[in-house]
Parts: sequence; structure tokens; C-alpha cells
Amino acid sequence: MSHLQQSFAVRFTYNVFFTEKLFKSTNPLLADFFTQQSSELRKKILFVIDSGVADAHPDLLTDIKAYFAQLTDRVELVPELIVIPGGEISKNDPALVEQLVDAVDRHGVDRHSYIVAVGGGSVLDMVGYAAAISHRGIRHIRIPTTVLSQNDSGVGVKNSVNYRGKKNFLGTFVPPVAVFNDRDFLITLDDRDWRAGISEAIKVALIKDTLFFEWIERNAEALAARDMETMDYLIHRCAEMHLEHIAGGDPFEMGSSRPLDFGHWSAHKLEQLTNFELRHGEAVAIGIAMDCLYSQQLGWLTDADTNRVLKTLRTLGFSLYQPMLDADESKGVLKGLAEFREHLGGQLTIMLLQGIGKGVEVHEIDAAKVRWSIATLKEQEPTAESQLV
Repeated sequence: MSHLQQSFAVRFTYNVFFTEKLFKSTNPLLADFFTQQSSELRKKILFVIDSGVADAHPDLLTDIKAYFAQLTDRVELVPELIVIPGGEISKNDPALVEQLVDAVDRHGVDRHSYIVAVGGGSVLDMVGYAAAISHRGIRHIRIPTTVLSQNDSGVGVKNSVNYRGKKNFLGTFVPPVAVFNDRDFLITLDDRDWRAGISEAIKVALIKDTLFFEWIERNAEALAARDMETMDYLIHRCAEMHLEHIAGGDPFEMGSSRPLDFGHWSAHKLEQLTNFELRHGEAVAIGIAMDCLYSQQLGWLTDADTNRVLKTLRTLGFSLYQPMLDADESKGVLKGLAEFREHLGGQLTIMLLQGIGKGVEVHEIDAAKVRWSIATLKEQEPTAESQLV
């Protein structure tokens, strides 16, 4: 029997813009973007906004409406600005996806129109997923509002929701048509959300860029003190490295290699075990600490370098132990190894360190070494009494 073979390549291009006061009339960035995208037909634009962002910026909805009132020759703003709960709840509630799909249907938002998500990483994930499955793909614009989403998740190509108790079980690989990072949104973040996104920068520095880690190490106190100029550099450099990785050969993760998931195999499970009370970035910080201690046990990471990483994380304000790390192994973090392998869709592949800036993949994890790492973090965790001294 003969056979047919098909082969083709698809090119994706999108910009990540860095700005401030995006929706002020004096900022032409969005207007210029839609001018460049213009065609003979006006396209609709549907906004979905994180409720936490709307609460922290009470003029936001008014500013959006005023801004797009100037652009009626280019785009048609859907009058209903949809506000949805922020945080992981947005990925856990299937009714929210249905709400967006219903809005697409009611307002006649076609696949050449735009859905714009304004919010943290969870909202961006969920809205991107809803956009991708509506009409087989509606153009999606991301406006990240947290450190983590501006430097990592919001600039990538993944969209997802949680399902059957598993993180990111349903999802798509669909790039946005543009990302707009507005630094003003960071000002209103609480300290936990400000800090949480820094862990993703540490992650990428540890596996790829020694000099970037050394910069974070030197500037940890300034970052903890919420110095905006320092954070601007961290976000820009981390986003740059994230984009470089995506362009490096496997953007849609067809293989089992996941370098950017360093520290994540345990973090994903720990989030679930804490009922998502732990921020993603906080769980990643713990996961990084665990995998550094594991690498130390293998003789790959020196004691001095291991301590440098742990000290930097603690200087930034991260707690590196969470009681659910000691959950029964039948449902604890070690169970996350099997779920992580299943999520990869192939061979278990875990990123560890052979030095700062040098990641290496392994395909087996020794449970005893994991337990030792957890015990070490528990032993080193400052007690409430010691913190008062």
C-alpha cells in the first residue's frame, strides 16, 4: 500500500511590550498596535479582567472604555467587560470557561477578533484556554499584572485549566498575538505576590545563566524592599530568557524535556496539597530548594553553592518549608513524581543542577534523598520564636 506524507511549518511572531499607564490616553502603544493590525472590517475586542486587579485599580474599567472610545474606527469594544475571580480558583471552576464561551457566542466575537485578558497568571491561563477552544482559536492578547505573569507564564505559549484534581490537565499551546507588561500594575501587589514571581527568575538563572543568578543574589535585599527599578530589570531579563527558550526547538513540548520546570515537580503537587493556598511562586521556591539539596547529595552542587541559593531565597522572604511536605506518601509530594511523568507524556525527566547556571536532566529520583531534603528544610526553617529575637 502506498502512503501520503504531510510536512509543513507554521511561524509564530509576537511582541512583548514594556510600558506604564497602558490605558491612559497619552499612551499610544495599544492604539498603534491596533492600527498595525487593522483591516477593512472592524474587529471586536472582548475584555476579561481579574477581580483583584479591578478592585486594586478602581478606575480601570472606566479607563478601558475611554481609551477604546478613541479607537472606534479600528476596533469595536464589546460593552460587557467581564470581571472574574483571580487566583487559582479561575482555573478550578469550569463554569468560568463556559461563561467566556457564552460571551463569545452572545457578542458575536469571531476568530479574527480579540479576547484580552488582564490579570495574574491563572486568569491568563484560563482566558487563553477559552480563547483557544472558541471557534478553534480567537486572537488572544495578554496584559499580565503580577511579577510571575510578566516575567514567565504570561509571555509563553501555554494556556490551561485544572481538571480532575490535577494542575493544567486541560490546555493548549497557542501563542498570544501580543503581550503588554504594564509596570503600574505591580505597585498594588501585596508582598506575597511581589515576591512569588521572583522564584521563576531564580529558576531560569540557576539552569541557564550564572551571571543572572549572581545579579539576583547581589540585589536580593533591594528586590525584597520592592525597589521598582531593580524589579524592572529582573522582569525584562527573565522574560527575555523565557522567550529564548521557547524559540529553542521545542516550543510546544512534544518531547519529555522540560528545563523550565526546574523545581516544579514537587511545587505542582504542593500547591494541590495546600488547596492552592500556597502561591505558585512560593511552591516553586520550595521546589527549587528541594532540588538544590538533592543535587548537593549527588555531589553535583557544592555545599557553598547550595547555601548561596537557600540564603538568597530566604533573603527574598521565602519560607522553604511547608507542613504538607510531610503528608503521607500515598498522597504527598512523592506522588507528584508519577503525576509529573504522566503530564510530560513520556519518560520521567527532572531537571537538577551540576552547578549554578548548569542544569542537567535525570530520569530517576531516589525517594530517600527527597525525604532527606524535606527533613533538612524542616530543620533549617526558622521558628516563630527565633524570628522575634
